[in-house]
Amino acid sequence: MPAVRVVLVDDQQLVRAGFRMVIDSQPDLEVVGEASDGLAAVALVERTDCDVVLMDVRMPGVDGIEATRRLTAAALPQGRTAPRVVVLTTFDLDEYVVAAIAAGASGFLLKDAPPEEMLAAVRTVHAGDAVIAASSTRRLLQHVGPLLRAEPSAAPETRLPDDLTPRELEVLECMAHGLTNGEIAARFVVSEATVKTHVGRVLAKTGSRDRVQAVVLAYTAGLVQPGDVLRDAR
Repeated sequence: MPAVRVVLVDDQQLVRAGFRMVIDSQPDLEVVGEASDGLAAVALVERTDCDVVLMDVRMPGVDGIEATRRLTAAALPQGRTAPRVVVLTTFDLDEYVVAAIAAGASGFLLKDAPPEEMLAAVRTVHAGDAVIAASSTRRLLQHVGPLLRAEPSAAPETRLPDDLTPRELEVLECMAHGLTNGEIAARFVVSEATVKTHVGRVLAKTGSRDRVQAVVLAYTAGLVQPGDVLRDAR
């Protein structure tokens, strides 16, 4: 299998150097480019085939949120798809997390996360299999839940599609609570392949590009509220 190609975007050279060292130490990952601001990142991705972008938020000039918006909406050459964007953030920048997700980011990662969590983030986002590390997702979604409800881009009349089945709604609820496919499979005593089928149908029916966008919809439509406890499986 070809290595997952990663672009690093951060205005601090030492931060990029540290990420590059960790990523390039893995046989299935490689750094294919670096940028120090959002404008340079957009230009770099336009000419560099990459799979995942690790994007800082606060940078001079074009910040990470606007760069994410441009990257996810960019018209790339035929045969190329927009890379998944992982936003690097901290708990005290909740509003940036929400704005970045609204701009099209596929996930988020705490900047002080251990190296193994960052590596897992790159792999899981590339696979489209989870919303980054489940533990971070649970903590962060509960923390920014109220802001997801207040995000201007999320209209008050946001609704879930009527054709979602009861099981698909349960799977979406589990996704919103940060459960991985394996955890959902164990919860409902089914195979992971069955869960992947349910997740795929949820994404298709809700028009979500990935699990993060589906989770945002679950919050904005009121399926999940901040502080909710996952209900017992039926």
